[in-house]
Amino acid sequence: MNIILLGPPGAGKGTQAGFLVEDRGMVQLSTGDMLREAKASGSEMGKKVADVMARGELVTDEIVIGLIREKLTTTKASGFIFDGFPRTLHQADALGELLEEMGQSLDKVIELRVDDDALVGRIVGRAEQARAAGQTPRADDTEEALRTRLMAYYKTTSPLVGYYYAKGLYSHIDGMGSMAEVKAALAERIDS
Repeated sequence: MNIILLGPPGAGKGTQAGFLVEDRGMVQLSTGDMLREAKASGSEMGKKVADVMARGELVTDEIVIGLIREKLTTTKASGFIFDGFPRTLHQADALGELLEEMGQSLDKVIELRVDDDALVGRIVGRAEQARAAGQTPRADDTEEALRTRLMAYYKTTSPLVGYYYAKGLYSHIDGMGSMAEVKAALAERIDS
């Protein structure tokens, strides 16, 4: 089973993907992780990624699709969780074409819906906890940075909701519950 997890920054996608990896043997394909891994690998693709990143440019969709293709062909899994990709309609089309070409399909697109104000409180609280523990909080764990990231997320990702809804793949769950509640709701949605 291949799924996409949608949700704004801080919604818990990474946490929930970790549970799916642990409980179901799925593999999480996080574009950020794949780019860092490729850059460190020294492979031809890694050299392209390193060059683009060194120039401070965004990595092209073609490079990301190439990395995903590589993972799909070299990784044994009971399914994949796409995290952070696709972000645009063009990327959604490219992912659909890639999966079809490889004889695979996209089974579900599940959005973790959250209340923006509560999410801001959660993230700012995370930064305060880090400081209280003597750790350095993430640089983007501020209210202003999060609101900027939320705006960017909704602007680019909202068209995906309609896109996947029209394909009969989209559903959402309440992402504001406890980790266990969200995990149970996600499992129920995947199994339905």
